[in-house]
Amino acid sequence: MTADPEAALAREARRLLEAEAAAGFNDSSIPGGLSRWIAGQGQHAGSLTRLSQYSRLRPRTREDLARAVLADLGTSHAGPSRGRDADQPVTVLPGVGPTAEKRLAALDIRTVSNLLHHRPRRYIDHSSVVPIAEAEPGREVTIIGDVVEIRARPARSGRVRVVEAAIADKTGQILAVWFNQVYLAKTLRGRRNVAFAGRVESAAYDRQLTSPEYELDVHRMVHAGRLVPVYPLTRGLSQRQLRRWMSLAVDDYAASVPETLSAAQRQAHGLPDVATAIRNLHFPVDAVAQAAAARRFAFAELLVYQLAILRRRQTWRESQPGRPVQIHRDALAAFGGQLPFKLTDGQRVAVTDVLNDLRRDRPMSRLLQGDVGSGKTVVAAGALHAIVGDGWQGAIMAPTEVLAEQHAATLRELLTPLGVRVELVTGSVPAGEKRRIWRDVERGDVHVVVGTQAIIQRSARFARLNLAVVDEQHRFGVQQRGEIRAKGYNPHLLAMSATPIPRTLALTVYGDLDISALRELPGGRRPVKTSFVPNHRRGDAYAFIRRQVESGRQAFIVFPIIEDSESLNARSATEEHKRLTRGAFADLADAVGLLHGRMSATAKERVMRSFRDGEIRILVSTSVIEVGIDVPNASVIVIEGAERFGLAQLHQLRGRVGRGEHQSYCLLMSETTDATENARLRTLQTVHDGFTLAERDLELRGPGDVIGTRQSGALGFRFASVTDLSTIQSARRHAEALVNADPELADPEHRSLSAAVARLLTRNEWN
Repeated sequence: MTADPEAALAREARRLLEAEAAAGFNDSSIPGGLSRWIAGQGQHAGSLTRLSQYSRLRPRTREDLARAVLADLGTSHAGPSRGRDADQPVTVLPGVGPTAEKRLAALDIRTVSNLLHHRPRRYIDHSSVVPIAEAEPGREVTIIGDVVEIRARPARSGRVRVVEAAIADKTGQILAVWFNQVYLAKTLRGRRNVAFAGRVESAAYDRQLTSPEYELDVHRMVHAGRLVPVYPLTRGLSQRQLRRWMSLAVDDYAASVPETLSAAQRQAHGLPDVATAIRNLHFPVDAVAQAAAARRFAFAELLVYQLAILRRRQTWRESQPGRPVQIHRDALAAFGGQLPFKLTDGQRVAVTDVLNDLRRDRPMSRLLQGDVGSGKTVVAAGALHAIVGDGWQGAIMAPTEVLAEQHAATLRELLTPLGVRVELVTGSVPAGEKRRIWRDVERGDVHVVVGTQAIIQRSARFARLNLAVVDEQHRFGVQQRGEIRAKGYNPHLLAMSATPIPRTLALTVYGDLDISALRELPGGRRPVKTSFVPNHRRGDAYAFIRRQVESGRQAFIVFPIIEDSESLNARSATEEHKRLTRGAFADLADAVGLLHGRMSATAKERVMRSFRDGEIRILVSTSVIEVGIDVPNASVIVIEGAERFGLAQLHQLRGRVGRGEHQSYCLLMSETTDATENARLRTLQTVHDGFTLAERDLELRGPGDVIGTRQSGALGFRFASVTDLSTIQSARRHAEALVNADPELADPEHRSLSAAVARLLTRNEWN
């Protein structure tokens, strides 16, 4: 080797590949084959490790691989490349006809590229190729032998046909057994040098392989002799079919898949090129290569996602300039001086973050997330007072009328003494009054408008809207947030959420927003006492509710489903409401209400208002009460079927009580006897921090329970994990560096990456 071993190795690799091109890619350029030569280079091989499978490939596939490597090495001596296109319909693969095409479409596989990105859900290790004499019971092995005898016979039950084959090599014999696959008796009869892969089991007379995979060509093994992929399937498709098509696709099209990562990016993060990653995703040489392939696709997926997020934030900030707000110190002092309580440290930091954003000439795009009862509305009130002090208007939009009414009451209490006029606009406000309010808003006489979606109707006009606050922002779509922005001249946006978001999700789902978090509760708030109640003590729970109601308090009883279901073994809100009003609370029947998501908006608002006003004493409900109800007099919540909820959602439900001066209680009732599940529920007895519970939920149940099923699905990740903080952070840093260096991704080496970002941004959930 010379002083530069990598450069010398690259020159030698180029020479060998050019020799391969001259010889027709027959693996004759070096004795022992090119793969063996690569293996001998050890750690110096670097990106050339993609050639480690060269000797096992077909000549036309070797050609694609050789051309790709030569291109990276800076030469084109191998001649013109054949034009294969991975975006062709999957029907270009031999054996994929109209019927198979429909079945693959059910897996969202319509092109060869779709197929190549269909991720195996696991692998079976059949890489241990052993003589029959060493095939010990309990091991997953591959044996290679001759079929010396095979027959099909009926099983004792008469309902199943059994195929039995005696397989022999130089060291001994073993039995292979299949069920209801009679065709194998013909397929395998008299075959020599066949590979069989499976788990060795003890049999009555000796050892046997039950339903083993088989491979007729031991020189190109797909189902045996290696790590064998196991794919998600649909009706009518088998693993053997999908593996066969995948093998053809990998051989013929892997090298034509566009590379989204440049050579410098791959080198910086220690990632393989896309062709190598595809080969090692489906037919890895070993577990290390498989892990590297998965890591490469996860990083690329997160990088594209982060670039899309940054592009969306850039569009938000640069499409129109924001209107900076002059913050007047005397106004701030007046707001702080009339507060009936002391701000928490978190509230002070959040207010500072928001005010700093408002001072800038680009529109604020901030998420204020805080645990239940952490005081987000006070932060919003401080921001609204600041913009009003500079002559602007503000608006706050809530998902329900009851929540809008609560915000209006709080804001009037905090801001009216300071001369700020706050008006409420909801569907329940009489039409004449609404017209009067909007006239005053349009004249600038109203400073802050609070409401539901009514405030983004076409008739709503503001004079100088410069701050839009969206509460429980995950309940609104991007379009609705855009509509409230359109009511002003690119106003600042403050989104609020009472659902604590783990750090990894915050970097993905809300990566286009700056984030402030309130982790502490205001002084004087007592934690809700949480107890796990076994199913057989339901009567005790209802007796406790009765005592609370008799002492003047109110209660929630929450169920996981609306109506009884044959597929779900769970108590339902409607049926239990009937049972309770006829049984345990028959004497209180008129004061037992029912609330669920299928009710009309008007009916839901009426029930929530009746509960808030004390007319309903016990509210039987589904999780629709998760947000939007603030009833300080409610002191107990019973959550039935608690095992069906995530920890974060249980914590949200628990937050419906504990809002007043009385000690409050949360009773978790579970139908399951699973010890692990019940231990999970008992976590809420000792942990009251929503952020901690959200992190735990993310680990145990995935993002759907933290941000909701729709938001989780919108991520669309196939390879990336929202719990992989290091990869998310790495992708975020790299995305920011790319945007700083090449904001439009116009550099030729970023062309494929730019196209991937554009495809993501055109998906429906980003609109």
